[in-house]
Amino acid sequence: MDRVSTASMFPGVIQAREQMWMAWQQVKAPVIVPLLQLAVYICLTLSVMLFVEKVYMAVVITTVRLLGRRPETQYKWEPMGDDAELGTSAYPMVLIQIPMYNEKEVYQLSIGAACGLSWPSDRIIIQVLDDSTDDSIKELVQIECRKWANKGVNIKYAIRDDRVGYKAGALRQGLKHGYVKECEYVVIFDADFQPEPDFLLRTIPFLIHNPKVALVQGRWTFVNADENMMTRMQEMSLDYHFFVEQQVGSSTYGFFGFNGTAGVWRISAVNEAGGWKDRTTVEDMDLSVRASLKGWKYIFLKDLEVKSELPSTFKAFRHQQHRWSCGPANLFRKMVMEICKNKIVGHIVTFIFYCIVIPMTVFIPEVQIPKWGLVYIPSIITLLNSVGTPRSFHLLMFWILFENVMSLHRTKATLSGLLEAGGKVNEWVVTEKLGDIMKTKSKAARKPRLRIGDRLHLMELCTGLYLFFCGCYDLAHGKNHYYIYLYLQAIAFIIVGFGYVGTFVPQS
Repeated sequence: MDRVSTASMFPGVIQAREQMWMAWQQVKAPVIVPLLQLAVYICLTLSVMLFVEKVYMAVVITTVRLLGRRPETQYKWEPMGDDAELGTSAYPMVLIQIPMYNEKEVYQLSIGAACGLSWPSDRIIIQVLDDSTDDSIKELVQIECRKWANKGVNIKYAIRDDRVGYKAGALRQGLKHGYVKECEYVVIFDADFQPEPDFLLRTIPFLIHNPKVALVQGRWTFVNADENMMTRMQEMSLDYHFFVEQQVGSSTYGFFGFNGTAGVWRISAVNEAGGWKDRTTVEDMDLSVRASLKGWKYIFLKDLEVKSELPSTFKAFRHQQHRWSCGPANLFRKMVMEICKNKIVGHIVTFIFYCIVIPMTVFIPEVQIPKWGLVYIPSIITLLNSVGTPRSFHLLMFWILFENVMSLHRTKATLSGLLEAGGKVNEWVVTEKLGDIMKTKSKAARKPRLRIGDRLHLMELCTGLYLFFCGCYDLAHGKNHYYIYLYLQAIAFIIVGFGYVGTFVPQS
């Protein structure tokens, strides 16, 4: 029996394929190539901008450390001491605000740390702002407050009828109580933050002796940084933010944003700037921008460490990153003529350039990316980002791949905030915290999650499959030889897509 050729069996399929190929060739040269080349130019321009910013920060931070510049030498600072005549009245009245929402695992830690601050008991008010919807948790928090009140601590338990404005609404409502009028400064600690006893003694003097300073910000440290690979990646990103970005802003008398917690505000500055607003999910950045525009200055204390907790599950981390990316973009939309600094560019260029533009050039070899934009600038930016966490330098490659994966969510959240699209623009999802659970449960005792549906993330899986296909095409037909990068990035997306990013525990 004669062998029938494929062409004779499926003439329609062969003809359709040839027509599609001809149509692609006709569209590619006049339309696709110029558009992709334009995208390359835009991404390279933005990459150069980021590169210049990173180099500037590196130069400033190096100069600051070589010259030994510290906030105590830049600003007037004198230690607090007892006054024989004035007694404890020499200390200003300070309000401590602890906003919380169903924080069963950590409420005791934060309340206990706040009640343990070294400050005259008659010159401090601790205000627990409980927006919990679980009555059993509310009862536990009230019992904890009564326990400290019986020890002589001036602690107030405050609740609201609703959660209007989320955290910003709670902070704003807390400042309306009559007893707050006698307070000069307000300190904010999220429910998982544990300040050291000398926190006030190290921060308040800056505000007392420098009347134009509105904020003194402490540095976050993380009790669960070694929990898994994902928490190590977060530590690397946040350490750069604190050790470099915020320290540069403070050292140059420039702008840096309040981190939402572990900071002391001058109440008069908060009021002058218009108070807490709930128009976005980044009420801390909103207030920071408005106060800065009024001429107020901020101080960052690198050596003032406050223990906190990182999201240790991918779900919690995604919610946090959505809020941190969507909020600034939405704030930019609402304050476009006023905002001084934002992080919109970095999120978008990372995803579009490394996950869309570079893979697309595999199919269109006419578009070439110069080596300086593809290798040299990204490598230098990555190395400069690693200075905040030297102990994790060996994880740098994993951090790059993980950041590229997260850029997908940050880009989505940024566009959502800019366009006010979707129902989650101003939705506040509280980051899940584990608190003492981490101390009492070993990793080996944790029950593995078997419900794949709870862990499946389709966007990551689809992006990973797209990158894998690009890698295969580049290996078989391409001229750019990006397939190693494409395979590695595809694997990273697929691992996150199946929800396994939090299960790897790195070696220190």
